[in-house]
Amino acid sequence: MALNFHQLHIFYTVAEKGSFSAAAQALHMTQPAVTMQVQSLEDYFGTKLLRRSTKRIELTEAGRALMPYAKRSIDLIRETDASMSKFTRQLKGRLQLGASLTIGEYILPRLLGPFGQEYPHISISMKVMNTAQIMEEILNHQLNFGLIEAPVNHPDMHMEAVLSDELKLIVANSHPFARRESVTLQEAMECPFVLREQGSGTRLVMEEQLMKMGADPSAMKIVMELGSTGAVKSAVEAGLGVSFVSASSVKHEVALGLIRMVPIEGIQFKRQFYSIYLKSALLPISAVTFLTFLRERDLQQWL
Repeated sequence: MALNFHQLHIFYTVAEKGSFSAAAQALHMTQPAVTMQVQSLEDYFGTKLLRRSTKRIELTEAGRALMPYAKRSIDLIRETDASMSKFTRQLKGRLQLGASLTIGEYILPRLLGPFGQEYPHISISMKVMNTAQIMEEILNHQLNFGLIEAPVNHPDMHMEAVLSDELKLIVANSHPFARRESVTLQEAMECPFVLREQGSGTRLVMEEQLMKMGADPSAMKIVMELGSTGAVKSAVEAGLGVSFVSASSVKHEVALGLIRMVPIEGIQFKRQFYSIYLKSALLPISAVTFLTFLRERDLQQWL
């Protein structure tokens, strides 16, 4: 009998979750199958690794000693997949991912074409929804992973920055700022603003950056809050106010001369887009390949 990575992964998940039932749910396995695999690992080492009680699983001394090696083996498999994904061209499979609004509507559509040319046998099913919905579907194993605009903190989720983006001040082509090379932050803050709703990734990044520059977001003259970037752009184009949006989301309007992006002196609203997936999950190689593809893209080149 040889040491089995699959059994190490299951053992690590049981120890992390504190119960066989929670590990079974996270691994998409039946509880008896999880129990059998852990018992097989204990038989291999000839010692108990977990102490079963009515309330919670506890590690034995041998189990505590095994934990760092199990974690290293999982990390090594992930690193191996990430490294080898650069060389695979005949992959087949179906990816199910969730993307928040800006990413799903404006970023990924322009990247899926080049990805499809490189990996024609991988099909992608993408749901555009908010971050909370993406996390819920990942936890319920309905999605492999998600792409979101602002960092989240969840004990069961692994998060990693995969793309860089920048927010820009946008104004209608008829706005006085449209004929300016740049404006000061103070000048911008005196304008009426049309913004995304509270809690959106774009709104969070904007508020954080303003506070870093010593500006108070609550002092902004907010005349309208809207639930989509498309609605914000339409309101700005109509002259109802100015806004901060992802530069990638207004390429079309800027090209048509409907909206202008105006630099703010001395300030850049840089941000990251993040991938999230279950810590207990080993992503399929097709998903790892897609994330590797995103990490290596320069958004400005494609957008």
